[in-house]
Amino acid sequence: MLATTEPLLQRALSGVSPTDEESLSLAGETDLQPLLEAASSLRDSYHRNIVSYSRKVFIPLTQLCRDVCHYCTFAKPPVPGERAYMTPEQVLEIARAGAAQGCKEALFTLGDKPELRYKVARRELDEMGYASTIAYLTAMAELVYRETGLLPHANPGVMTREEIAALRNVTISQGIMLESVTSRLHEKGQVHYGSPDKHPAPRLQTMRDAGELQVPFTSGILIGIGETRRERIESFLALRALHAEYGHIQEIIVQNFRAKPDTKMANAPEPDLDDLLWSIAVARIVFGPEMNIQAPPNLSYDEYPKLVAAGLNDWGGVSPVTPDHVNPEAPWPHLESLRDHTAECGKVLTERLAVYPAHALDSARWQSPEMATAVIRSIDGDGFARVDPWSPGDAETPPPVVDLPRKLDAARVVNTASRDVPEILSRAEAGLGLSETEIARLFQARGDDYHLVCAAADRLRKQVNGDTVSYVVNRNINYTNICYFRCQFCAFAKGKMSESLRGTPYDLGLDEIVRRSQEAWERGATEVCMQGGIHPEYTGQTYLNILGAVKQALPAMHIHAFSPLEVAQGAETLGISVPAFLGRLKAAGLGTLPGTAAEVLDDEVRATLCPDKLSTQEWLDVVEAAHHAGFRTTSTIMYGHIDGPLNWARHLVRLRELQERTGGITEFVPLPFVHMEAPLYLKGKARQGPTFREAVLMHAVARLALHPLITNIQVSWVKMGVEGVKACLAAGVNDMGGSLMNESISRAAGAGFGQELPPEEMERTIRVMARNPRQRTTEYGPAPEERQIASFNAPELLPLVLTPAKKYERKSPVTA
Repeated sequence: MLATTEPLLQRALSGVSPTDEESLSLAGETDLQPLLEAASSLRDSYHRNIVSYSRKVFIPLTQLCRDVCHYCTFAKPPVPGERAYMTPEQVLEIARAGAAQGCKEALFTLGDKPELRYKVARRELDEMGYASTIAYLTAMAELVYRETGLLPHANPGVMTREEIAALRNVTISQGIMLESVTSRLHEKGQVHYGSPDKHPAPRLQTMRDAGELQVPFTSGILIGIGETRRERIESFLALRALHAEYGHIQEIIVQNFRAKPDTKMANAPEPDLDDLLWSIAVARIVFGPEMNIQAPPNLSYDEYPKLVAAGLNDWGGVSPVTPDHVNPEAPWPHLESLRDHTAECGKVLTERLAVYPAHALDSARWQSPEMATAVIRSIDGDGFARVDPWSPGDAETPPPVVDLPRKLDAARVVNTASRDVPEILSRAEAGLGLSETEIARLFQARGDDYHLVCAAADRLRKQVNGDTVSYVVNRNINYTNICYFRCQFCAFAKGKMSESLRGTPYDLGLDEIVRRSQEAWERGATEVCMQGGIHPEYTGQTYLNILGAVKQALPAMHIHAFSPLEVAQGAETLGISVPAFLGRLKAAGLGTLPGTAAEVLDDEVRATLCPDKLSTQEWLDVVEAAHHAGFRTTSTIMYGHIDGPLNWARHLVRLRELQERTGGITEFVPLPFVHMEAPLYLKGKARQGPTFREAVLMHAVARLALHPLITNIQVSWVKMGVEGVKACLAAGVNDMGGSLMNESISRAAGAGFGQELPPEEMERTIRVMARNPRQRTTEYGPAPEERQIASFNAPELLPLVLTPAKKYERKSPVTA
């Protein structure tokens, strides 16, 4: 090893990128193993156990090209009687076949500016009414997206700034291979002689324009075409400089030349495997841990472990439908085979979009408005592709089998677990407080890591709660759906200030609230849970009147009511402090408070999600005041919209710190975002709720992160459905919440799991999981025997009375 290499690698591993001069010194390094080890460590420090790919279709819009690269078989001269361009019908045929196979990317590839060389190309474009090949490409990309939902990525070669901008409106990413920064390859006898579009200057200018226009961009080098190793590094440095300025280079492809018959380089030597590994490793060292380094699997000698060991984290686009038209002699690996090979390397094959996660999570910056919505609706909380159709509240779609928690076979040879996850789990099970970073890491668990997290949470559940699963027989009473707050996730609220007016505004009279409470008592309930919109005419006295009416009729009924937001609003309207108002609520008969209106306790999220609601600190202050007043509360999170693992981690840490101070929280209740009718989703700004994996992880990670302070983890059957409940019961959950009798808020958002899960069904679900059901009270004591007897075989509910509030109706609905 060169004397300069070891200190360079040590600095790189400590987070210091090599300078240009240091990078160039690697050109003379022939000791491969230290480079591979450093590159692999750098990759793992950021990408951990994930190797990604994009499931795509390959659309060769035209194979005419004005360039004459001496290694290329993609470009072909015109054939008499054949079209120069694919027709829209042909384009859609390929795209529809890809959509049917679950593809998300439509990769458009084509030759550079064929109309400048071939009359037939110019004539066809004129006949179709397009000024250029790229104008036609723009139209076809828009057509494919509109008709199939596939997300276009375009590789059209050198472009003008105007062409890049036009494509930005209909693609989610673009690309151009730099191939090599050296102009030497354009001399006579070299591979790019006679290819004007392969000169590095216009290609770098295209990338510079793309950076200024904020387009996620793919580039890379082609090795083995006559360049030197130093020139490869010079190419990396040119790309690194562009990325440092604009942040738009999302991936570096290291593609190895493969000799093809009937080309001038048909007999040229191909780079050997060590040369490819050297190039991948140096790319990782030069670009650092975060960059996505790709080597196409169909060109890579089937040496998957060695390629992964060189520091790559992506296999590129893989198509289950179309061949690689640029390298037709090298078929794509079957996706299941690629998954198995990746697992053999200790990695989890993870699908992404044509735009990588970091750029996908910042779509407001990196996408046009329409394409931003398309990306947001296609990703999970980490920015990878959403790969199954399940969403919270969807009663028609079963959970994905692959994400049902399972025990791992210790004897398996293939293991994709990361090194850090078992260490974090060990700390959690020991009751040591996890950091935000550690909690966020658990939320990102995939493959074996995911199953390890679920198993650890289940062990803790058994240790703390045994095999008992509790539930409470209660009734939800939402006394009004009129609200002057404008929460962007809420489809329940109605009123003059609301964003959405599906349904009729109502404001229940005290007689209807009491009637529902009495009916609940007759059906075995021990609790009424009462919350509503923040009615502009409600005061703190309204809440006191509701308590008085119910308590007068049913002195033994436990009243679980009023979110921290309602408490704060009630105190404000009476002109008294929150502690003083809590004292009045207690005297009037309030038993416990629901820890709702928390959404996500991170003001970065709340600024968009619920900008006029309590801040994070205000919410915590109200709940802490309630605990000091002698109340116990639940705690919740409403997640899976514009948030992600770090936001969830912050939420859990804040709840844990609150519980350390007060001990007043009885349970934690994850509430996955139901997207169907939510304003933020309809505006194209939110995801389709958490994925099933994320939803299960929320319960499992909460068990681990809140241990031993909050001992009850509850699952919402309204949002998860019975099959989702079963999965969560295998991942740390010990409580199924309430039977509810009437559920309004989730159903307003589009949930389809019904209004009630009676005790018979509760206990049937619990026993299927080989657990022991226990009917409880709100504060987790045993339900009285007479209440239990009354709760089984209860009579049908009488029809609801919704006292209309004409004052808050609108003549016509408002579209989101």
